[in-house]
Amino acid sequence: MSTTQQSRKQAAGISMRTVSIIGLIAAAVYIIALWANWPIVQLITIGIPLLCMIIWLLRLPRDVFANLIMGGLIVSLAADLVVQWDKSLFAAGLYISLVAQLLYVAAFVSITRRGNWVRLIPFVAWGLIIFLIVNPHLGDQQLPVVAYLVALVLLPWRAAAMLSARGQLETFELGALVGTLAIALSDTLVLLNHFIWHDTLTMFSVQDSAPFIATLVVVLYWLGQWAIVLAGGWEAKDRVYAAGQRRKA
Repeated sequence: MSTTQQSRKQAAGISMRTVSIIGLIAAAVYIIALWANWPIVQLITIGIPLLCMIIWLLRLPRDVFANLIMGGLIVSLAADLVVQWDKSLFAAGLYISLVAQLLYVAAFVSITRRGNWVRLIPFVAWGLIIFLIVNPHLGDQQLPVVAYLVALVLLPWRAAAMLSARGQLETFELGALVGTLAIALSDTLVLLNHFIWHDTLTMFSVQDSAPFIATLVVVLYWLGQWAIVLAGGWEAKDRVYAAGQRRKA
């Protein structure tokens, strides 16, 4: 490798480290602003972690899988900004997030279309239980919540369906599954908090409003998105490695 190539590689590495640090700092500032009740700071920082993930993924070689994940990230960013801008736009945020989840589902389907219907059962049970819990509190928001729960079931199921789809268990498949489970748990807490808990922890006799749940929601959400982004990067590396092995053969 030439000196110029090494310099470019090092510069790219520094740039990616910088992007990662910016994302972490923005996430920390957002959580501080959440507890301090600084809505303007929250609005400014809410999208930066996902924006950093988008930049990270842009720097990698991408195929259909990674491009669909990129699309899901961009739509997720839009949903975050809409809900942060005006909490009354909760239903609109659900519909936008639904599009993001369907893009992720499409990414997973691009790897394999096989059913693996047995793996669907626990996620259907999860969605049904959540619906039965929140349904008495939904009012006129039943339609967006039901649509969102359907996507919530499809997302981890299609990630689970990818496991060993290419004959052996691959790292990106595990990353996608962990990411979707984290997002599904985060979204479950969002629904419970929005319709039932209202930022209180009555189950622990904590009545005063405090962002305990909101903090857990956003941390799980960012971790889940990051795991899915990593899955996109790992899949690209696996694909490049497999192509190299074929050329050698």
